[in-house]
Amino acid sequence: MTSEHSPTNKRPDLQNLNLKNPVHLLAFGLGSGTARKAPGTFGTIAALPFWWFLLQGVPTLPYLGILIAGFALGVVLCEITSRDLGVHDHGGIVWDEWIGVWITLVWLPMGGGLLADLGWLLYGFVLFRFFDILKPWPIKWLDAKVHGGFGIMIDDVLAGIFGWLVLQGTVLLIS
Repeated sequence: MTSEHSPTNKRPDLQNLNLKNPVHLLAFGLGSGTARKAPGTFGTIAALPFWWFLLQGVPTLPYLGILIAGFALGVVLCEITSRDLGVHDHGGIVWDEWIGVWITLVWLPMGGGLLADLGWLLYGFVLFRFFDILKPWPIKWLDAKVHGGFGIMIDDVLAGIFGWLVLQGTVLLIS
């Protein structure tokens, strides 16, 4: 439960959220999912510093291992948190956005200087959010038909893959 001084105390949809519970804390992207407007966007933004400082430059195989482990963890986190909140895929559950944007950022071109690197990061962010919000087929179908923690995670994984394909296509076109 939330304390009376919590920013979530006036939101009935968050009455069962407990950010002292590590499962809820992670599922809500360390609290970024509690944003009143655009929690998915705020959650994605919150994932970027973790990528910048911890994941950028990690070799491909360990990076993919982190993504797979993060996906598996996310299935559990999202399942438990959505059950506790009584809402399937509550907008504040943003662990799926974290993994999705990290997928888009695989092999992000870096090393062109800070401004160029930030430009590529912004491009990856925009591509992921574009596909996550627009939900072209089959993302929308998966979002509607697949439930539970796996369902919460899989549409963002696919949005991440779509974003990755466009980003890598852009890299090929301009190199």
